[in-house]
Amino acid sequence: MRILSFLLLSAFTFAQQTQNVDFKTVKGNISINPTEKKVLGSIKYIFEVRKMMDTIKIDAQKMSFTSVKINNKQVKFTNSGKTLNLFEGFKKGKNSLTFDYEAFPKQTMYFTGVENNLQIWTQGQGKYTSHWFPSFDDVNEKVIFNLNITFDKKYNVIANGFLKTTYTSSNSKKWYYEMKQPMSSYLLAIAIGDFVNKVTPSKSGIPLQFFIQPKDTAKFEPTYRYSKQIFDYFEKEIGVKYPWKIYKQVPVEDFLYAGMENTTTTIFAQDFVIDSTAFNDRNYVNVNAHELAHQWFGDLVTAKSGKHHWLQEGFATYYALLAEREVFGDDYFYHQLYRSSLQLRNASKTDTIPVMNEKASSLSFYQKGAWALHFIRESIGAKSFQKAVKSYLKKYKFRNVDTDDFLAEIKKVAPFFDTDNFKKTWLEDYHFQMEVANSLLKKNQFINTLFETQQLRKKSVAENNSKFIELLQSDSFYPVKTEILYQIRDTPFEEKESLLRLALKTNDVKVRQAVAEFVKDIPVDFKAEYETLLNDSSYETKEIAFMNLWKNFPNDRSVYLAKAKNWVGGNDKSLRILYLTFALESSDFSEEEQTSYLDELLNYTSPNFESSVRQNAFVTLFSINISVDILLKNLVNATTHHKWQFTKYSRDKIRSLLMTDDYRRQFEQILITLPDGEKTNLQNLLNEKP
Repeated sequence: MRILSFLLLSAFTFAQQTQNVDFKTVKGNISINPTEKKVLGSIKYIFEVRKMMDTIKIDAQKMSFTSVKINNKQVKFTNSGKTLNLFEGFKKGKNSLTFDYEAFPKQTMYFTGVENNLQIWTQGQGKYTSHWFPSFDDVNEKVIFNLNITFDKKYNVIANGFLKTTYTSSNSKKWYYEMKQPMSSYLLAIAIGDFVNKVTPSKSGIPLQFFIQPKDTAKFEPTYRYSKQIFDYFEKEIGVKYPWKIYKQVPVEDFLYAGMENTTTTIFAQDFVIDSTAFNDRNYVNVNAHELAHQWFGDLVTAKSGKHHWLQEGFATYYALLAEREVFGDDYFYHQLYRSSLQLRNASKTDTIPVMNEKASSLSFYQKGAWALHFIRESIGAKSFQKAVKSYLKKYKFRNVDTDDFLAEIKKVAPFFDTDNFKKTWLEDYHFQMEVANSLLKKNQFINTLFETQQLRKKSVAENNSKFIELLQSDSFYPVKTEILYQIRDTPFEEKESLLRLALKTNDVKVRQAVAEFVKDIPVDFKAEYETLLNDSSYETKEIAFMNLWKNFPNDRSVYLAKAKNWVGGNDKSLRILYLTFALESSDFSEEEQTSYLDELLNYTSPNFESSVRQNAFVTLFSINISVDILLKNLVNATTHHKWQFTKYSRDKIRSLLMTDDYRRQFEQILITLPDGEKTNLQNLLNEKP
């Protein structure tokens, strides 16, 4: 209770400060030391005191300060370890604040790789920029940020705003980034690494700058496919010109999330740097559109608090769907809505927290928020919806908003629309309006066909055969055809053979993948057709087909290994790891070759690779009962990783291994050889009670 009272008091204090003190601009001269993981900075804030206060606070986590001056005069200050507290030297009206600081950020700024693979990047939302830059955790304090960053000249440094100029001296370089409009501190960002870039102007003339690592230049087009089309579509659909001077996108390794909408500078996961084959499995299009939409919904107009977070995530999710509709068509759009409706229906059975609650789930904020907007748009019409959104953005640009602010704009353009009932039904009630959703989905013919096909589950395959043939030969969107394959998955092969051959002839990647997945027992007569799946433009299909063929035709395993020898797969190297795994179990290779394959697999568990590669390799090696010291050491090293999903996997895996006496003894033996941080983590796990 005391902790809750303290948090409420802190929130009240900062809310009061935001009302009484307005920080206008900040200029930060910073340098970053990757060896010590240290940030040094010299800061100048301009702020206006509207009403005098005893203390003005700037959020600053575990930083040290020197040369603190207000209006060019040295002042006394206190440092709580969480805030820089100022209590003298300021006056009502305009003031300046300067100081130097030093920080060793334990979160928010991340250092990955070494030497030529070094990357440094930030993630402010949910982590707080105040861990590396003295700023404001309160989203309602918006400031114009200008960063001057000094770093090793052989790297590229990217930050918010327009790159005004650079200055090179000896081995270092200084990048001068300039912003013209204010934003919340969580949107401040830096990305440093070995990047090249390409600039394409949007239809309206905004420079679209796309970054990529030199090793990935062949993946540039599929990675950024449709980017310009999406940007141009948003400016037209939203009706408000992109609010900033430039838009940049930067992929970084082991990013915490899919992407982050830092103002003018989206940072996204290296997982989405893909070739044309991987594009068919998992592409960047939706994340691309989602983060771009945030430049309006979240960056230009920011929710006042977590209770209204759907105004950012719901909007970004919905506009990303609208962009995908523009790119992929109506059927794709309605299928995505349908899929999310099923998720929301199922989630509402156990999730009783509504959208308008700061503790709502991501599913609620994102997908239910998007559905709520779709309901409004369908209820009042696309033109009225666009008019309301345009008015909302223009009225509240560079400001903070709540749900009622948006609904008031809806009410202006559509007085007949019951915003109170909408708010109660869609935002304050945890139930999902499935009947309403289905009625909206049925406006699309494909969805009606899909629903009708699902009803065929009540009949036998023989009764449905002619209908199935008709649908497989039609131009229906692929989910109709995969639904058929799902329905016949347990049917005797001779009864479904003709349908499977028709499915393969569609040449649709998703339909053919469903054949690969649902046909477990492959008759010899179907072998040749099934083997064509190994050539499909999908890494997922190749993997499924390889494993099924390996199981069904042991005498041809050497043929399949030869086929897969040069496969790599996506960024997680799934197909290369697949090949190495099965090669180790094969008798076709010499002892020297097998040793080489094992060494390669073990290397993939090392810190030289992204967590997705490492985890794939760990899973594989433990599945074939490899237990060498280097494997266990790399697993312990993974417990120190910044990505929580990966550290959870590694800790949980160690716990399960410690249940075995042999593994426990082996971990105890390597303990003394580990670096301090890893040693501490392993010791804590060893000390846990079984």
